[in-house]
Amino acid sequence: MGDKDDIEIPVYTPFFGVMGATSAMVFSAFGAAYGTAKSGTGIAAMSVMRPDLIMKSIIPVVMAGIIAIYGLVVAVIISQGLESTGYTMFSSFIHLGAGLSVGLSGLAAGFAIGIVGDAGVRGTAQQPKLYVGMILILIFAEVLGLYGLIIALIMSGKA
Repeated sequence: MGDKDDIEIPVYTPFFGVMGATSAMVFSAFGAAYGTAKSGTGIAAMSVMRPDLIMKSIIPVVMAGIIAIYGLVVAVIISQGLESTGYTMFSSFIHLGAGLSVGLSGLAAGFAIGIVGDAGVRGTAQQPKLYVGMILILIFAEVLGLYGLIIALIMSGKA
């Protein structure tokens, strides 16, 4: 058998790495957009009756935006690893897995943040004692995206 350099690399190998970067950004952005939109509608509905709570209720929107940053970080790391020569199928599959890891985790986290943020700000307008509970649940939802980011970074280091 030949050396590692003798292995022929298929021309479509970079496709999987590019799809990893794309899925990291797209799915994370979908999650962040849903979380922002869903929380935003709750804030708008709540602010009609309690306009003094608008700034306090922005937290779910900020947390949803952070999800997109996770995807951006991984997409940039994957993009820097893409090479025109010497990019193996192993590296491309690792990059695809890393992108899907952070992307789909970000999508799930964004959905959770949106639903909790919407219900939480509406509930807080009626009962202010709910605020701390809402923040705790939002943190647990955000951590789902962070788990995906951690795994993606570990996987990217293996490529």
